[in-house]
Amino acid sequence: MTPKEILLKTLDHEATPRPAWVPFAGVHSAKLIGATATEFLQDGEKMYAALMEVNKLYKPDGQCCIFDLQVEAECLGCGLVWADNAPPSVSSHPLECDEDEDPVVPCACTIPSAEDGRIPMITSVMRKMKESVGDTTALYGLICGPFTLASHLRGNNIFMDMFDNDEYVQDLLVFCNKVACKMSDYYIDAGMDVIAVVDPLISQISSDHFEEFMAAPFKALFDHIRARGVHSSFFVCGDATRNIEVMCQTGPDSISVDENVNLAAAKEIADRYNVAMGGNIPLTTTMLHGTQQDNMKWVVDMLDSIPDKRNLIVAPGCDMPFDVPVENTIGCVQAVLETGAVREMVKNYVAEEDTSIDIELPDYANLSRPLVEVFTLDPATCAACTYMVRAVDEVKPAYEGKADFVVYKYTIKEDIARCKKMGVTNLPSIYINGELKFKSIIPSKEELTAAIDAVM
Repeated sequence: MTPKEILLKTLDHEATPRPAWVPFAGVHSAKLIGATATEFLQDGEKMYAALMEVNKLYKPDGQCCIFDLQVEAECLGCGLVWADNAPPSVSSHPLECDEDEDPVVPCACTIPSAEDGRIPMITSVMRKMKESVGDTTALYGLICGPFTLASHLRGNNIFMDMFDNDEYVQDLLVFCNKVACKMSDYYIDAGMDVIAVVDPLISQISSDHFEEFMAAPFKALFDHIRARGVHSSFFVCGDATRNIEVMCQTGPDSISVDENVNLAAAKEIADRYNVAMGGNIPLTTTMLHGTQQDNMKWVVDMLDSIPDKRNLIVAPGCDMPFDVPVENTIGCVQAVLETGAVREMVKNYVAEEDTSIDIELPDYANLSRPLVEVFTLDPATCAACTYMVRAVDEVKPAYEGKADFVVYKYTIKEDIARCKKMGVTNLPSIYINGELKFKSIIPSKEELTAAIDAVM
C-alpha cells in the first residue's frame, strides 16, 4: 500500500496497516532550503523546491502545499505584515468600521478569480507537485475557513456582530463561503486530493453560536468539496473541545486539532460520526523545544492511548514552527512508520525538566493597579491569538496609566515556564490579576472592559 493509499483509505474510513502521517510543514519548509517564510510564500520556484525537500525528508502520506490563511484576505484587500519566520498576518480589515457606523456590506468585495493575487503561483506549484509526487503522496490544498476569513474582513467587529447584528454575520458568511468554494475549485483543478478548511477561530466561539451561524455554511462547503470528488478536512486550532461534535455534524471526512484538545476523547466523538481525527503533536514544547526522543515518545504514547487506530491521522497540531529541528520531525516519522521499534527505544526515556528558568510571578494580591495578561501561542502565527490580542488592544487606550497589559508567547521558553507555573491549560487565554477570565473565547470590548473594571 502506497503512502497516498494509506491516507486516502483513512479518509474513506477503511482499515490501514498503520495510522496515516501528515506533517503540516508550511513555512518550516522554507527553512529546509535556507529561504525565509516570505521568500517561500512569494516565489514559486522556492516553494516547489522546499516542498520537494519536505517530501524527501519527512516521508508524508499526505502533504500540504501551502499553509497561509491570508491568501484570500490579501486578494480581498486586507493589508498584510510579512515576516521572515512566520506566515503573514492581517493588519487591516476592509469591512471594519467604528461602533457608531453601519457595517459595510459584503457585496463591496468581489470573489477572487483564479488569476488574482498569489493564486496563480500557488496553483502552478500544486500542478508541479502533482506531477512530481502525486502518485505516491496525497496532496492537501489548505483554504481559509469562512469564519476566519470573515474575521479578516471585518476585524474584531465580527464578535459583537454575532450578538447585535446576526443577519449581517449570516450574509458575510454566505459571501465567505462562496470564496471558500471557489478556492476549493481552484485547488482541486490544480490536482489536490484533499481540501483542508482551516478555521482556527471556530475554537473561540460557543457551540450555540456555531450551530446558529456556522453549521449551514460549513455543511454546504463540505458537500461542495465532496461533489467535486475529493476529500475534506476541518482544521481548527485552540481548544475546540466543545465544538467537536457540531463540527462532525457538518460532514467533513476528517477533523484536525491541536494540543489544546484531548485527541483520544475527541476521536471517540468523531468515531460516532465516522469522521477521521488528526493531530496533535505539541508545536512548541515538543516539536520546537523538545528533543528527538521527546517527539518519538509523544507519538508512541499518543498511539498507545488510542485503541482503535482506524480513522487516525498523526500530525502536528497546526502549521509547524519555522525553526523546528529537522531531527525532531524525523523522530515523529520514525514513531509512525516503526512504532514497535521506537516504543522499545524510548520505553525507559524520561524527558529532562528544564530547571534553568526561574519564573517569579507577580504578587497578584497586592498589585497597585489591574494586570491583564494574555497568554498566546504566538499572535504572529495563530489567528485566534491575533484576534484575542487585538481585543485587548482595543481597550488599552481607555486604561492608559490605570492598568498594565502583557502578552506572552508559548514559542518562548521563559513564557512556556510562566504558563506552567501559572497553570495555564488553554491558549489563547486572558488572566486579570492572576485569575482566568477568558479561555479560548475572544471577549467583546464590553465584556473585557467590565472584567477589568470589576477589579479596579
